[in-house]
Amino acid sequence: MADDHTQPLYLGQNSSLPASPEEAVLDYVPNPRAGSLYMVRFAAPEFTSLCPVTGQPDFAHLVIDYAPGETIVESKSLKLFLGAFRNHCGFHEDVTVGIGQRLFAEMAPRWLRIGGYWYPRGGIPIDVFWQSGAIPEGLWVPDQGVSSYRGRG
Repeated sequence: MADDHTQPLYLGQNSSLPASPEEAVLDYVPNPRAGSLYMVRFAAPEFTSLCPVTGQPDFAHLVIDYAPGETIVESKSLKLFLGAFRNHCGFHEDVTVGIGQRLFAEMAPRWLRIGGYWYPRGGIPIDVFWQSGAIPEGLWVPDQGVSSYRGRG
C-alpha cells in the first residue's frame, strides 16, 4: 500500500486534484469479499494527459479490470489519481502501462489488466494493453467493450 493510514483519506472530504500522478495517493480498503474470485471494472471514458512533444492534450478511454486480493482501490482516490494526469506529459504507452503497474504494485490484486484506447494523434489511433499475468482459472473476464477506432467508418 502507498500509505499506512487506516481510514480512506478522501471519503466524505472536499478533495483537490493532485498536482501530478506522483503526488496522488491511492487509497485501499479491505476487500469485503476476500477469498472470493470476482472481477471489478473501472472505465474512464474521458481520460486526458499531455503529449510530451507538443504539450497538446491526448484523450483516451481507459478500462481497468482487476480481481481483488486482500484490498480494493477506493474509487474516489482512483478518480483523483487519473485526473492528476491532465497536466502530465507522457507517451500513450508509458501512461497506460504505468497506471496498470502502479495499481498492481500497490494494491496487490490477484490479477489486473488495463486497456488504453487512445484517440488519433497524427491520424493514427493507438491502443495500449497491459496485464499482470495469466487470467486466474475460473475468473469470468468479459470483453472490454471498446471498439477499435473507425473514424467515419
